[in-house]
Amino acid sequence: MNKTSFYDEIRSNKLKTTLLIILFSILLLFIGYVVGIIFFNNALLGLILAFFISFVLIMFSYFNGDSIVLKVSRAVEAKKPQYTYLINTVEGLAIAAGIPKPKVWVINDENPNAFATGRNPENSHVAVTTGLLNLMNREELEGVIAHELSHIKNYDIRYMMIVGVMVGMAVIISDFVFYGSLFGGGRNDRDGGNAVVLVIGIILAVLAPLIAELIKLAISRKREFLADASGAKLTRNPNGLANALKKLRDYKGPALRGASKATSHLFISNPFKKTDFFSTHPDINSRIQKLENM
Repeated sequence: MNKTSFYDEIRSNKLKTTLLIILFSILLLFIGYVVGIIFFNNALLGLILAFFISFVLIMFSYFNGDSIVLKVSRAVEAKKPQYTYLINTVEGLAIAAGIPKPKVWVINDENPNAFATGRNPENSHVAVTTGLLNLMNREELEGVIAHELSHIKNYDIRYMMIVGVMVGMAVIISDFVFYGSLFGGGRNDRDGGNAVVLVIGIILAVLAPLIAELIKLAISRKREFLADASGAKLTRNPNGLANALKKLRDYKGPALRGASKATSHLFISNPFKKTDFFSTHPDINSRIQKLENM
């Protein structure tokens, strides 16, 4: 079986994610263009409107997203001496990764899982469940923490925040087109070319949210592979994370109480145990195989 290097995996996933982001941006700009044509007879105005709403939503998520996620997840800050080992593990791996030590949080839940959040390495957080702390040995816990720190170092949280806002924008603008057309919105006379644009706009309004969501999920899956590879590079021990993922795969207990569809992409393992075309996470067996081939 061919071995792949950490760097090959990292390079491949960065390229694929960049291509998906470009595709996503083209889709959003096209939606704004159609809105401008249909409702304002001015494509540029539609593009400006799409940009302005996106900017406002991104700024709100940028400064408030982490606190909302931690509150929804019912996380409490980890304190010494109870969580000395966890805090020291995060601090040591953060030093090795060359990033500031994130704040460490614990979620009182027997479901083993973990996530990272924060707008940048200077304002970042790592949260783990009590179930994960009880299940993992030292090497496995280090693998999980390295995975989460890699999300921080790679700016994955900010990346996915922007993608999430773009999905929201696609839904908002598509609804604007769809319902506006139903109730006679738009300043154009509906004949000739304008009627064609309107039909295209309605079709786009129906399909765009689905297309946007599929692109977001594809990007999320690529960032998980990237964090796996980066985490393995950080610890120089791919088997630690691979063995941790095996334990997460084989866990049969209760679902994670604080998880939701809005936050599921943050966790190292899909809290809903769902792996298909609409999953936020790649197949866990594929992740394990890639790590074992490094």
